[in-house]
Amino acid sequence: MVSGPGGQDSAQVPSPLDPDNPREWCAVAAACLSRDQPEAALDAARQAVERDPLAESGADWGYRLASLAFERLGRDAEAVAAAEEAVRLVPGSWAARLRLGAALRRVPGRWRESRVQAARAVRYAPEEPDPHVLLGDLALLRGEHRRAGAAYRDALRRLDGHPGARINLGLAFLRWERPRGHHDPAWPVDPRETGRARRAMEVWSRQVRVLLAVSLAAVATVAFGPGLVTEARLGGAVVPAAVLAITLRQAHRVRLWPYVPGMLARDPWLGMSVSITLIAVAAYVAAIATLPRTAPPLVFDPAVEPADGVWAALAGLVLLNGVVVIVLRVLIEAWRGRPVRALAEFAAVHEDRTARRDIDVTLWLVAGRAWSVLAVVAGAALFLDEPGWALAAPAVPLALGWVYARGGLAPCLRQVLATDRLLKVALALLPAASLALGLAAAVPALGLPETVGAWSLRAGIGALAALVAVSATRSAEAWWRGAPGPWRASLIMCESCGPRLPGDAGPPVGLSGEVRRAFTYARGVVLAYADPTGPRALAVGSVSSVGPGGELRLIAADDAWRAAEHDPRVAVFVADPLDRRFWAEVRGIAIGDTEAAVLRITPKHVLVGEYPGRHQGRVRPG
Repeated sequence: MVSGPGGQDSAQVPSPLDPDNPREWCAVAAACLSRDQPEAALDAARQAVERDPLAESGADWGYRLASLAFERLGRDAEAVAAAEEAVRLVPGSWAARLRLGAALRRVPGRWRESRVQAARAVRYAPEEPDPHVLLGDLALLRGEHRRAGAAYRDALRRLDGHPGARINLGLAFLRWERPRGHHDPAWPVDPRETGRARRAMEVWSRQVRVLLAVSLAAVATVAFGPGLVTEARLGGAVVPAAVLAITLRQAHRVRLWPYVPGMLARDPWLGMSVSITLIAVAAYVAAIATLPRTAPPLVFDPAVEPADGVWAALAGLVLLNGVVVIVLRVLIEAWRGRPVRALAEFAAVHEDRTARRDIDVTLWLVAGRAWSVLAVVAGAALFLDEPGWALAAPAVPLALGWVYARGGLAPCLRQVLATDRLLKVALALLPAASLALGLAAAVPALGLPETVGAWSLRAGIGALAALVAVSATRSAEAWWRGAPGPWRASLIMCESCGPRLPGDAGPPVGLSGEVRRAFTYARGVVLAYADPTGPRALAVGSVSSVGPGGELRLIAADDAWRAAEHDPRVAVFVADPLDRRFWAEVRGIAIGDTEAAVLRITPKHVLVGEYPGRHQGRVRPG
């Protein structure tokens, strides 16, 4: 189950000081994982499991580490198998539940099982940050941004510097969607199947819209050039048959029709693409049916017949729908989410490479917002012939300064700009365009010649055009090199980022020889738990047995079983019968084993001490 590739040692693994100690092999595996050496970690974990066949030294640790190594090697099925074995050995371990939940989320159709395991990990260890992070990740993958944000904030209350919680909380603020947003992770189907259906719908939409645009352009050329309106109309009437052929061909490739409505609802751009295609088909048919004998003017003219104006609108819808969709998508993606809050979260852990990448992309989104505001201002000043509209332009540099301050970019902006020089150019063009537009609006108040205002307006518009060219260059460069580009799809989640190992890789809590002796021989064991009436303590009498890995097995009353189902967190107190001053308290998770009729308690924390003597009593005042 945890063998390396081909059953051979996959890497040179340093031997521990005691090669026969499984826990030392596990420590070696954890060290290899922290150095990003999953093959060596897998080999060390295999050594640990082979040396502990009876699970006497916390074999679940070895299986958890093997599962994490399998996951990093992309062997998801084996990662799940190893994690399931860890849960079988220690069902009350929050770390084993967390590992199983993290492994299951990568397997298609097992999202719900993953969430169940993550919820159990939170229930078993609400004080740990990593189970909350996994719950947030699962919600974020489904687009449940509010629920994801709440889970990440819960994690940050436990560990403020958790890089995964910080970065992914920033993505929740941006309302991030994973690349395969059309697929619901909870669906019991392979995402590759829904991906094929999505590609078929995209190809259908693209082919139909291009065919309609080319056909209508040809029809208009024949009708308005030689004047062959009837012939052009007859030729254009044949095109819907070609559209039907394309539709039938692509529909044959969509094998998951029951999931198509959900895909369209989850992916708004896919839904828009399909909708605009249907609208374009209807507009094309109407345009062919109402084809005028003379070409309508390209600009609005009150003297034009209403029918000609309607035809021009239909033709524009068929010919320019692709451009409109692209512009609309760019603007909506730029204005979606709360980038300033996201930048603050990313900047808090800017030492991480993933955080710096997301900062870079978010700054491009901020630049897109600023550009759209300046474009509206410049367009109003130009087309309405009212330079006063440009008085709002100087507010953009002030807004950028506010983003810099509230986003906490001081310690990391220089490093981000050093790796993306075109972003530096884009951010420099925004203040230049703002100042030029502001000067154009202030010319009358300053008493300057009108030519200064005209040239300032042209300079501002030129700066905005240059920013578009810079963004296009950056996009083309990213596409050519296969690197992250200035678009939302380049935002990525944090998965096991940072030098910190996840909580599911930590060692289990063991019991010392003194604690084992106390539980083995004592006859005064007390079980503390919580029921609906409040905290309770129940005399158990004795521990049925102490497992090799430190698990306690208790024979308890039905009240304790019901309370453990309600809240599995319990504490077991014992006094050593041999050393009467020695006591131990084990806090852990109680799981009922109906076959053995015992409560299995997995230790989380172990406290030991001595009873205080009279001289150690509380000092009373006076």
